[in-house]
Amino acid sequence: MDHAKRPLVIPVFIPHSGCPHQCAFCNQSIITSQKSRLPDKEDIRKIAAQYYQYKGKRKKVVLAFFGGNFLGLGPEDITRLLEFIQPLIKAGKIDSIRFSTRPDTISQKTLDLVAPYNISAVELGVQSMNDEVLLKSKRGHTAMDAINAMQLLKKYPFKIGVQVMAGLPGDNDSSLFESTKKIAKLGPDFARIYPLMVLKGSLMEKWYKTKKYKPLGLEETIRLVKGMYQIFKAGDVDVIRMGLQASPMMEDKSMVLAGPWHPAFGHLVFSEILYDDVCTRIDQYHGILKSEGIVLNVHPNSESRLRGDKNINLKKLNQKYKGLEFSICRDDTIPLNEVDICELDRKTKGKWL
Repeated sequence: MDHAKRPLVIPVFIPHSGCPHQCAFCNQSIITSQKSRLPDKEDIRKIAAQYYQYKGKRKKVVLAFFGGNFLGLGPEDITRLLEFIQPLIKAGKIDSIRFSTRPDTISQKTLDLVAPYNISAVELGVQSMNDEVLLKSKRGHTAMDAINAMQLLKKYPFKIGVQVMAGLPGDNDSSLFESTKKIAKLGPDFARIYPLMVLKGSLMEKWYKTKKYKPLGLEETIRLVKGMYQIFKAGDVDVIRMGLQASPMMEDKSMVLAGPWHPAFGHLVFSEILYDDVCTRIDQYHGILKSEGIVLNVHPNSESRLRGDKNINLKKLNQKYKGLEFSICRDDTIPLNEVDICELDRKTKGKWL
């Protein structure tokens, strides 16, 4: 998506607020660097003012409540927070509101409560559609809760997002991909994929230190999330984030104890996807290729993903397809995260694969 078409998202964190208990992997206060306190009107005004200076040419501004269970708050707190934002909406500073919540807090009553307040999207912390995995993760809800929540949400004009995790206790390749397929079939509009990190103060910390839980490695997680991304893409679900937001706190090894952390995790996944795409198409023709080289045509904004970290993809291609020379050509007519391949030949002056 063009940068100017993306909305400016103003994040307001409500760590743990509205949560009935703490999930095994969770310590929102660490992730958000905030204590568990609901923001007041002045807090929201200051946060909005801080982020509004980054609006640039973007036409839309969305205020998003993250980190807690928004619909798990009391009705008075929900309406008070939403009322705080109305003056900013009336002044044209904010266009709409979105929030994240647990599937088991979605009901007609809670949705009717928020419906009048310019809500553009609701994100569900689904995490998994495997009840055994949900139980081991101490989520406190079932896959059926997610199904019921999606059915209710589709009766309202909100966009529906899902948040899912890789590396949950008790999960494996088969159950993770099957769970992702079930979520995609529910028809959400977009998804976020998060690798599980072992955070200080979480129950997972105890399990990790007693060897009850072994975190995924980075390469393994990239492979799994790549598969999840492809399932969502096939189901026409837009994946808007892969990996946790980079921050000084996430780099603090005394707080983030273990797990597949990388500040550019999504970049690594896209890099693997583009590499696989190139290999698949070359393999179809490799036996009959007589060219002197291959040109990889890519949108300028996707070039770094195609190259990979420290040009690793080009190095791997040269090793795998010895005798072929690879070069990159920027082409802004090509969609983001896609690549067109051209076989160079002096006689034919180029042939598209």
